[in-house]
Amino acid sequence: MARVSERRYQGQIGNNTCCFSAVAATPVNPIGHLRDIDWRQPSVIALVLANLVPVFGVLVLHWEVFPLMFLFWSENVIVGAFNVLKMLTNQPASPVMWIGKLFLIPFFCVHYGMFTYVHGIFVMGMFGDQMHHTRGFPTASGFWNAVAENKLGWAILGLAVSHGVSFVTNYIGKGEYQRVGLQQLMSQPYGRIVVMHIAILFGGFAVMALHSPTPALLLLVALKTAFDLGSHLGERKKFGAVASTVPPAGDAVATL
Repeated sequence: MARVSERRYQGQIGNNTCCFSAVAATPVNPIGHLRDIDWRQPSVIALVLANLVPVFGVLVLHWEVFPLMFLFWSENVIVGAFNVLKMLTNQPASPVMWIGKLFLIPFFCVHYGMFTYVHGIFVMGMFGDQMHHTRGFPTASGFWNAVAENKLGWAILGLAVSHGVSFVTNYIGKGEYQRVGLQQLMSQPYGRIVVMHIAILFGGFAVMALHSPTPALLLLVALKTAFDLGSHLGERKKFGAVASTVPPAGDAVATL
């Protein structure tokens, strides 16, 4: 995750003053947030339950490295989809914000889509099983084949539900959609990918080198869950930190 450093720029659009905020990110270890987690929060409970599904996969379905790495990569797609939804619902009463959305949402879809696609090529190329046609470029048919062959459907659904619970209870329910700006939402998913997946990818290589022993696979799931929890709380803190910098909804100033 990242610590927020905010810069604000003002410009004139019609009769309204538009204040653009660019969030500069500096790396922060997500694990450091774990001690502050409220385990009773619905989004935290949903996150933990969703990450228990891979434990079932390892112990009962005998998943090895590739199903886990493919599942973790699939979550990036889910994160991107919910980020588009967050951008669409961000400060809906501001006409200026909708102007910004016309440009930033398509840009995010293309940029994040390419980023995720290249990441998927890497995951499938390095961890895919050629005998099951999971190597090469991640096409739509290849994606569904990998999901079906490795019985990943329920695990992916669980991750989607977990992010949906967070979206409803935190982003909408706690009013984050009124506080954060589009620029902040634009950069948010990349921190998760870079920080967590570097660690996960190195862990995946180590587990594969050990021929996927069950304890090592479970440790990989535990590592991913810990990063998820830390990143989740870091995001809540970051989105809450901008509350004092965002003008009231009735003001003419809109923050992007």
